[in-house]
Amino acid sequence: MAKEEQQQENVAEEQEKEKKAEDVAEAQTEETSDKASDEKAEEEAKEQSPEEKIQALEKEIAELKTQALYKAAENDNWRKRMMQQKEEAVAYANASLLGDLLDSLDNFDRTLDAAKDAKDAKSIADGIKMINKGLVQMLEDKYGLAAYGKEGDEFNPEEHEAIGRVEEEGVKSQTVKQVYLKGYKLKDKVIRHAKVMVSVPKE
Repeated sequence: MAKEEQQQENVAEEQEKEKKAEDVAEAQTEETSDKASDEKAEEEAKEQSPEEKIQALEKEIAELKTQALYKAAENDNWRKRMMQQKEEAVAYANASLLGDLLDSLDNFDRTLDAAKDAKDAKSIADGIKMINKGLVQMLEDKYGLAAYGKEGDEFNPEEHEAIGRVEEEGVKSQTVKQVYLKGYKLKDKVIRHAKVMVSVPKE
């Protein structure tokens, strides 16, 4: 019987210890919560004064101005680079074409030198024809330049420039009677109209 009473007392002591531990933990939690509340209140008490707020805003504005000036300088430098590149592209746009024309110029020089001692005009004419053929072939193949305009073509005001008109019997529509100056197209774009005499139906 005494043993059972001792056990009951031990259980009661253990329960008492657990209760005290819970009370201590609860007290610590409350203390931590109170401390956090105090720190928050202290931070709120340390809120910036109007003067400090103004200084902070002025600093922020100054930083934004500096960033804006930097961006403006970057844009200005970019614009200048683009303008320079465009000017260079325009200035040297024909460099490739002029380089290709140098061969024809050299051939003309050689033909002129040979013409000084030539006794046969036909050989000079043949040399010029060869230079012309090579030049035309190069412009057609490499640059898409093509000549047009020949007698009998139908007159097209978008491609031909009529320098005169002649009424003729048997002509059903306006046709090219004579070509005074060939026209040229760069690919599909007319860069020089052909100057022609036009035959028109007789009224």
